[in-house]
Amino acid sequence: RQYASPAEFKRVKNRLGVAILSTSKGVMTDKQAKTQNVGGEVLCYIY
Repeated sequence: RQYASPAEFKRVKNRLGVAILSTSKGVMTDKQAKTQNVGGEVLCYIY
């Protein structure tokens, strides 16, 4: 399992693609999770 906090999303976003996360507020993209300031388990990366 790989977990990411909002502080780590910048590193994910610098890649070409998007991360899909499972958070306490539901499944969302890394951009949505950063906006809501929640972290979660990374389900997959889409490039």
